[in-house]
Amino acid sequence: MPPWSAVSDDDLSDDRPGALIVDDDPGSEARYRWRRRNATEMAISGVLGLFTSFVLSIEAWRIAADPDLELGCDINAVISCGTVARTWQANLLGFPNAFLGIAFEVVVITISIAAIGRVRFPRWFMLGTQALYTIALFFAYWLFLQAYFDIGVLCPWCLLITITTTLVFAGLTRWNIRDGNLNVGRWARELVASGTDWYFTIAWLVLFAAMVLFKYGPSLLA
Repeated sequence: MPPWSAVSDDDLSDDRPGALIVDDDPGSEARYRWRRRNATEMAISGVLGLFTSFVLSIEAWRIAADPDLELGCDINAVISCGTVARTWQANLLGFPNAFLGIAFEVVVITISIAAIGRVRFPRWFMLGTQALYTIALFFAYWLFLQAYFDIGVLCPWCLLITITTTLVFAGLTRWNIRDGNLNVGRWARELVASGTDWYFTIAWLVLFAAMVLFKYGPSLLA
């Protein structure tokens, strides 16, 4: 069982050998302790994402004032925040994408801190948040794929945003599955309760890193 497993002494086993029963009461003390751990992980990822979004926003303003400005993360032909920031993809809606990141991360941090403080949100609110953050996840990976295949240049801050967005999405999905907001079956709730879903998240991030290393390899430091 993973060290981050959410299974507590309040989880019981049923009459099936080796079966896991997850606490079916979202308002129980065991569920609160689990939700607090999950919300703390989301809050940390959200703070990292918010800081990164602020950095990208400031860089966007600086480039707008001086189009020829060289940024501190313009390291080489492969790692260049400035090159990515000057593309149309970085301003898809007519303004820097980082502004959207600030809005999303503030919402995530607020929800996470409220959950730590024992606030429970209605199902419609959690499902709405899930839908919005699913859009954010697709947007983050669309930008990554644009940089990876089309632009051919990577932005370190953008890569960090993609990672934090993935972690927040995983935490939010975990939360909604465990609390029954997403009706995806008992097997999924048991998977989340045991902490096994973390293996899938880690495997995804390893694949993400492998894609970057496979394409760019030594040129990242050239």
